[in-house]
Amino acid sequence: MGCKLSQLASSEFSSDPFHRPPPPSDPRSPLTTKQQYCMLASWKGIFRQIEKTGIILFVKLFEENEELLHLFEKFRELRTKEAIVSSAELAEHATQVMHTLDEGIKGLADMDSFFAYVRHVGGTHRQVPGFQAENFLKIEQPFLEAAKTTLGDRYTPNIENIYKLTIRFILENLVKGYEDAGQEKEMSTI
Repeated sequence: MGCKLSQLASSEFSSDPFHRPPPPSDPRSPLTTKQQYCMLASWKGIFRQIEKTGIILFVKLFEENEELLHLFEKFRELRTKEAIVSSAELAEHATQVMHTLDEGIKGLADMDSFFAYVRHVGGTHRQVPGFQAENFLKIEQPFLEAAKTTLGDRYTPNIENIYKLTIRFILENLVKGYEDAGQEKEMSTI
């Protein structure tokens, strides 16, 4: 009980990394450390099928928000689901968007880098004629449906909750970047 050897043995066990709680997550993150781990582990399944998932996202986005097609010069003439699914231009853009989301998701481990990257991407959308900040928010449901389709039975209620928290956080910060870029533009013209 009180001998030195048993104290050493118990202190060695408590310093075992498998029995220690994970380090605290950044308070600016919407996810706990455990949720971040689950998100990254689950995201690997999406990443392996990134183009397919991106196409599903855009098919669902345009089904629910047909008015957004006019924002995309390269594929605004696509009118049918079949044309959208088989468009090389859409596949390229969908993959680019999914890689942006990938960077955002992986960036949750370093919140300063996350904010800088995601808000910069949001700000670049000021260059898209007719784009509105609220267009970012229209991606949430199509993204969740695409993730569910890709992950299948791996899309558990817990994973769904983590994906909802994550995509909302990313989209809110895209909006913030878009709005901040607009304020910077206004300030530079004064």
